[in-house]
Amino acid sequence: MDAKELLKKVRKIEIKTRGLSQNIFAGEYHTAFKGRGVIFSEVRKYQPGDDVRDIDWNVTARQNDVYVKVYEEERELTLMLLIDVSGSGDFGAVGVEKKEMMAEIAATLAFSSLQNNDKVGVIFFSDKIEKYIPPKKGKKHILLIIREIIDFKPESRGTDINCALEFMLNVVKKRATVFLMSDFIDSHDYTENLLLVSKKHELTTLQVYDERDSKLPDVGLIHLEDLETGDVRWIDTSSRRVRKLYEKEWYKRQQFLRSATMKCGVDMGTIRTDEDYVKILLGVFRSKTRR
Repeated sequence: MDAKELLKKVRKIEIKTRGLSQNIFAGEYHTAFKGRGVIFSEVRKYQPGDDVRDIDWNVTARQNDVYVKVYEEERELTLMLLIDVSGSGDFGAVGVEKKEMMAEIAATLAFSSLQNNDKVGVIFFSDKIEKYIPPKKGKKHILLIIREIIDFKPESRGTDINCALEFMLNVVKKRATVFLMSDFIDSHDYTENLLLVSKKHELTTLQVYDERDSKLPDVGLIHLEDLETGDVRWIDTSSRRVRKLYEKEWYKRQQFLRSATMKCGVDMGTIRTDEDYVKILLGVFRSKTRR
């Protein structure tokens, strides 16, 4: 992709996702992901119903009237985006490519955090850590992240979610809001590391998948290539048995993912590449707010 085309793509995603974050997500993001605590803001006169423990006795003595301390939420957070850049992200049979969908979601989350003056960092992973962008603030930093997401070329094609989770545990020491984005086509058991990250950070998994990941169409003999391993094979999709086996493998992987997230108390969003991700993200945010 040349520089002009890349700039055009970045601008297109910025216009769409920044508008979404300002008009829809900023308030939901603020409510769902609260700060680390409260800090002193000001004093004001006592009102019926105020907690007597908040009375500022020094100011009260000086003013000959009762004043209470007012606190506000300490807002600054760190948002970490763990983004799967393995080969399967290039797949997009029914909707857009999975990596394109993840880029839009990541940009929306990043611009939502910008509205709240939070830091944003990214971990790109395949079956190894491909790149780490340390958390920083500002629009310039967000645009750098979007550019990297769109144009990133991984060295490896496989998937190992464990390596991303372990790296997150080792590198980010303070509590952060973490979104793990992947299609979760991974043969490793990542439950233990999912639990460790969820205990230390506010973790949410976002599964981005294509409809053809879950089922095959009945179109006869087709040529399939595994985008992660490079294996090529011919599949007879007219065979009901073949289609059922394919769906069974998908179901098995989904059951594992749902079981792991439930066991670890992790929120999960599942987004198909031909769906509108806005509704799914809002659902994730609001489920956190209700807790």
